[in-house]
Amino acid sequence: MNITGEKVLINKPAEEIYSLTSQPAEYEKFMPENIDSFKANDEGFTFALKGMPEIALKIKEQTPVSGVVLTSAKESLKFDLSLSIEKVSDTSCEIQFIFDGKFNMFVSSMVEKPLKNFIVSLTQGIANLP
Repeated sequence: MNITGEKVLINKPAEEIYSLTSQPAEYEKFMPENIDSFKANDEGFTFALKGMPEIALKIKEQTPVSGVVLTSAKESLKFDLSLSIEKVSDTSCEIQFIFDGKFNMFVSSMVEKPLKNFIVSLTQGIANLP
């Protein structure tokens, strides 16, 4: 299952967005309003949205200034959530989340809409940073 989020222009330098998104604890700032819990350490973070099971993510890959790849910390669910950061100017960049998961058709049908909403929320959370 692949979900590609919308590419959004952010009025912040790519370096600043990369710095924030490469630190697991900072993801709490971009989480949706319906977050139920959030815990972070140096390697990743765990969160739960109201009415949803807990999700654990860890940093898989970091490419300075251009992206961060998060992966599931649980073997039972295999997926990556990639953030692409593209410098537009010294003061702006474009970001885009891409989800790539290996789920059966039943699980895919259940999680597709919540995942799309989650990707939209993360993108808006970053776009609305002060």
